[in-house]
Amino acid sequence: MAEGLEEIIRKHTLKNAYDYKLAIPAKIIGKVIGEFPAAKENMKETMKLINEEAMRVNRLAREEIEKELSLFSFATKKEEKKEIELPGAVQGKVVTRFPPEPSGYPHIGHAKAAWLDFAAATRYGGKMLLRFDDTNPEKERQEYVDAIKEGLLWLGIDWADETYTSDRMEEFYAYCDEMFVKFKAYVCTCLPEEVKKGRLEKIACDCSAREPQENMSLFRKMREGKMEEGEAIVRFRGDMKSENTVMRDPTLFRIVKAPHYRQGEKYKVWPSYDFAAPIMDSLEGVTHAMRTKEYELRNPLYFAVLRALELREPKLIEFSRLEIKGAPISKRLITPLIEQGKVEGWDDPRLPTLKALKRRGILPEAIREFVLSFGLSKVESEPNWDRLLAENRKLLDERCARRFFVKEPVRIAVLGAPKKEAVLKNHPNQPQMGERRVMTNGDFYISKEDLASISLGETFRLKELYNVTLVERENGKMKFRYDGDAGLAAKKIQWVVPEEAVRCKVRVPKDLLDEQGNFVENSMGEDSGVCERSCLELSEGTGVQFERYGYVRLDKKESGFLTFIFSC
Repeated sequence: MAEGLEEIIRKHTLKNAYDYKLAIPAKIIGKVIGEFPAAKENMKETMKLINEEAMRVNRLAREEIEKELSLFSFATKKEEKKEIELPGAVQGKVVTRFPPEPSGYPHIGHAKAAWLDFAAATRYGGKMLLRFDDTNPEKERQEYVDAIKEGLLWLGIDWADETYTSDRMEEFYAYCDEMFVKFKAYVCTCLPEEVKKGRLEKIACDCSAREPQENMSLFRKMREGKMEEGEAIVRFRGDMKSENTVMRDPTLFRIVKAPHYRQGEKYKVWPSYDFAAPIMDSLEGVTHAMRTKEYELRNPLYFAVLRALELREPKLIEFSRLEIKGAPISKRLITPLIEQGKVEGWDDPRLPTLKALKRRGILPEAIREFVLSFGLSKVESEPNWDRLLAENRKLLDERCARRFFVKEPVRIAVLGAPKKEAVLKNHPNQPQMGERRVMTNGDFYISKEDLASISLGETFRLKELYNVTLVERENGKMKFRYDGDAGLAAKKIQWVVPEEAVRCKVRVPKDLLDEQGNFVENSMGEDSGVCERSCLELSEGTGVQFERYGYVRLDKKESGFLTFIFSC
């Protein structure tokens, strides 16, 4: 028998509440009409029924929602897993590379690039290389190398080989000399502002006419430290008339005398990314070099360098860069926030760095699903946190034990309440997680918000315990009466026994930047309250669900006080 309108509304409302912790009518109406098109004929009545059902369902405990939901069936749409397709890929022969610069801690943008490289290599039975693009001595540190490797392993990404661009400096120098000989590069001794002016006005400088021998001699002086920073650069002999500004004799080498974290003071002339990246890709056997589409204009230079040196050409593949609405992704934006003390560090829970996401309680599997959902598309997008948090919530739901937390606690006494042991399940669907037992004697902490919502004469249930009725409200004072164990009151609230209460707070990360990209001063919220004593048994880093509140991760344990971070 086909389901009637009210049954269809009920099942989709229950499903919506189960998926999102709260039934939202606006998200239900489309599902209802999709299954029952005639509901459109009287939208006013349909919305009335949906609103009423949402109010009913939102008063149910999760286990009650699950019980009712089990009575319904849903048509399942078979989802085909999206595979990453690489042009010209040969099974077993694909080599990709993830080439981060070790100049900061890895963030979710790195996670996207790394997962695309790793997933593509895995898809074709190939391998992914981890290459540190470390040719900028002023910004790079071993600390960041270690952080990147740690972040990748936490994400579940492995690599076949680990290489460092700075280890091949002598080869770069030899290739540069070869380009001098082939009249493909020259040493430019113009002032930086003159170089900039010439490129802007499409006018070549006199330096471009230098003969190979003179260029090689000047290059040697640069390498020996006989020239100062800014005194000379090596430029590619491109096309100063090109409409693509990248091809107007770009820089291939520059003098940097700062010591290098890995090479020390051995080298004083360092290659640009435009020179080193294509050579490394070719020498390391990379078949498919993936990078964000911001480099698209640099593609002609990538191939021009390889052709000048007669090196093998990999396939270049671009994808869109990942931005998160309200969150600074780049090191350029994050570093000043740290230096100015506006955030706590690279692991501040409001940041999109991997350290911060881990501290917030975001699971690596959720990050994987989130970043891979964008695929190799070049379409720009700026999602907010919701999609990532929804993925995380689904994973945490099955893994996290349940605990009671009372925000802004108010103490109440229940008249006539018997001494009773409450048996609390650690998880409604995971019996192997066990249970915890709490002795009660009629005194409880409940939240100020819950207290304000109770009407005179209303019966509510202290979760997993018994029913209570508000029998008197006068001059701000309330009296509550024990109303038996049987039956299920519509409203259920969590509680903590005062003698068992542990003081705690939950830090709640919010968007760090506003619509204009400005720092939001009050972007870290905080809820103070009490949680049950069993929370003291948790280890730092453990995630739990505070019932009717959300998923949290224990960040810090102090004497008699716990600090949690809200995950989702």
